Amino acid sequence: MKASSILRLKGIQVARWGRRIGCSSGGSTAAVCFRRREEMECRGGGSGGPYFLRQLLCRLKSQWKQLALRRERNSSTIALYSYDIRSYSQNFDEGLAAGGENWNILKYQKNRHMQSAKLGNHNGDNNHNLKKYCESWRMNVELNNIRGFDVVPQECIDHIGKYMTSSQYKSDSERAMEESSLYLSSQFCNFKGDGKDAWIFDVDDTLLSTLPYFKKHQFGGEKLNVTCLEGWMRETKAPALEHTLQLYHEIRGKGIKIFLISSRREHLRDATVDNLIKVGYPGWTSLVLRGLEDEYKEVQSYKAEVRKRLVEEGYRIWGIIGDQWSSFDGLPAAKRTFKLPNSLYYVS
Repeated sequence: MKASSILRLKGIQVARWGRRIGCSSGGSTAAVCFRRREEMECRGGGSGGPYFLRQLLCRLKSQWKQLALRRERNSSTIALYSYDIRSYSQNFDEGLAAGGENWNILKYQKNRHMQSAKLGNHNGDNNHNLKKYCESWRMNVELNNIRGFDVVPQECIDHIGKYMTSSQYKSDSERAMEESSLYLSSQFCNFKGDGKDAWIFDVDDTLLSTLPYFKKHQFGGEKLNVTCLEGWMRETKAPALEHTLQLYHEIRGKGIKIFLISSRREHLRDATVDNLIKVGYPGWTSLVLRGLEDEYKEVQSYKAEVRKRLVEEGYRIWGIIGDQWSSFDGLPAAKRTFKLPNSLYYVS
């Protein structure tokens, strides 16, 4: 057999071997295309040199290109799925999953601002974002989505203080009382006039305002000191909430029995009675305070038990007005409830 025929047969075998590598390889489509293109170039001949040398050079060139593609693909994957532990730990601390009281939006906003500055983005307004966050926190307290907090978040103390002393707080409270008044005059209130029509009021931040006390204690930003608060209550300096005072007299004028159910303790009875009468709340049927037997009950359970006793005595509870959800929860329930805004503290 001639030498040219032998070389031609070897070239065919090398080409078939190259095609098997291209078909059986687990590489990407781009890599296979590179191999096939190299094979075509090698079959087509080239300038100078024996055939087997050209085949060797083509194979080496193809392997180099495959290695380059693999490195490029790996580096792009790392860039896409990298995890920045440092950045995450700066924005969210360990308190977030535990309950949220250690999470501070000021730290979060500071890091956001620094990141924006690095990117050349100066459109962020940290004060605006903080205001939105704190207003959202306040609203979710009112909706009973945020529960059991001990203190107002540090970054929101100013916002809560401004709201509780603003005309908006007064307007929100007045609107709640207007709705109560409309309900009283509606067809849904068919009072029997037999002395068993009843209405329930909470006391603190419903009839009497504790805002003067909380002004001196960071608007709920300090953990509540019960001894200190009760000492302030004994001074009988709590002012009446004017919007509630008007509704109180409207209900009393309809001959409805008024029951005051408070989470205050029994030893504050004299001070509470004096304070209520002094600011214009006379003529209630009963003032219920927590006795020793109620000391370890949740406020919600304690108030529900009082309502149960009233229903057992034949009273029809047409409405409840309070500033805490614990005044409404549990059975038996009133026909309607009206909540006044209060995000200074949470009573469960």
